[in-house]
Amino acid sequence: MITLGCSKNTVDSEVLMRQLEANDMEFVHNSDSFDAKTVIINTCGFIRDAKQESVDTILRFMHAKHEGLIRHVVVMGCLSERYKKDLEKEIHDVDKYFGTNNIESIIQHLGLSYKKELLGERILTTPGHYAYVKISEGCDRRCAFCAIPLIRGKYISKPVETVVQEAISLAAKGVKELILIAQDLTWYGMDIYKRPALPGLLRQLSEIPGIGWIRLHYAYPAGFPIEIIDIMKERENICRYLDIPFQHISDKVLQKMRRGHSKQQNYELIDLIRKQIPGIALRTTLLTGHPGEGKKEFAELCDFVKDVKFDRLGVFTYSEEEDTWAAGNYKDTLSERLKKDRADELMTIQQDISKKLNDKKLGKSIKVLIDSREGEYYVGRSEADSPEVDNEVLIPVAGNELEIGMFYNVRITRTEDFDLFGEVVEKV
Repeated sequence: MITLGCSKNTVDSEVLMRQLEANDMEFVHNSDSFDAKTVIINTCGFIRDAKQESVDTILRFMHAKHEGLIRHVVVMGCLSERYKKDLEKEIHDVDKYFGTNNIESIIQHLGLSYKKELLGERILTTPGHYAYVKISEGCDRRCAFCAIPLIRGKYISKPVETVVQEAISLAAKGVKELILIAQDLTWYGMDIYKRPALPGLLRQLSEIPGIGWIRLHYAYPAGFPIEIIDIMKERENICRYLDIPFQHISDKVLQKMRRGHSKQQNYELIDLIRKQIPGIALRTTLLTGHPGEGKKEFAELCDFVKDVKFDRLGVFTYSEEEDTWAAGNYKDTLSERLKKDRADELMTIQQDISKKLNDKKLGKSIKVLIDSREGEYYVGRSEADSPEVDNEVLIPVAGNELEIGMFYNVRITRTEDFDLFGEVVEKV
């Protein structure tokens, strides 16, 4: 089983592997070897680089098939959802292409029995102490640059009771951190309950025994459910951390992006959140090179990063995607080099901000969850850090015997631009 792309794909692969296990199938995840009879590739089709990685992976395993090293190659996920006909024409000897949300069909194609009673069960590919929890599928937003609604379809919320039961099952397996993911957390529940249901969901999840952290990813700025802030203040195990993808700050670019929020609204939302929850870690993603972004608009974006001083920041370059509003209505006039240069400039600004924010933690003790041991260090994360995308806290192995998946209070002894170093004070 090969998984490419985002954490939503990770969850899909984990669900599929549980079905394989229930059928007494032996499997490995993300192995580079060619000793399996069947390879299932869960692809990403979001942006140009991700699509290329998916195609390259398919070709690599097809070469292994032609060499007689493996027998069957099955392709699933976003790339094959979006480009199935093209893929069938160009790489025609793949055994079968499936799109998204086709796990039952894949199991049947393999000649196995789909177990409906396993609803919500998964084989975790993350370390056993944290798990991604997907609370919805699809998206109803119509951002000009985004192909997700074309790939994943309309927004479909999982019922609250289904998510809670999945979380209870994960906690029973030793999961201590739930990372809630959706294309848009803000919209959760609007389709089935006709009202924002995330606040109520958070209350129920926060009451599950054993769950130490609940982390929120991808909360859309427009229509942000303010009640979430009150719940964060009320429940200690809901991380003081929010991932809000603002994408841009220039009103001109935001309008062309069809985002539904303005520069003033963005600043007001950030100000409100920080006033209500001092010290909260705010993460955002920004997009450079979108049609309409000239020198003036990019300068606004740089000022935005300098003004707000986000705790965590990711930057992507605009990629024109077929059938999106932007592709059909705007010309992509900026060179890839210029887009990348602008992204690099933003990250240089953020690097300085991150170092200064880290320096303020020197000598202080923070709660850290230990994720792994790598070489001479234990690798952990603070409440302000999500796995793989944010900063890390490094603790020397020498003189310490720490348990993976446990919480410790750690005194910060040294800082770098994007990482912290510390010594254990006590186990929490």
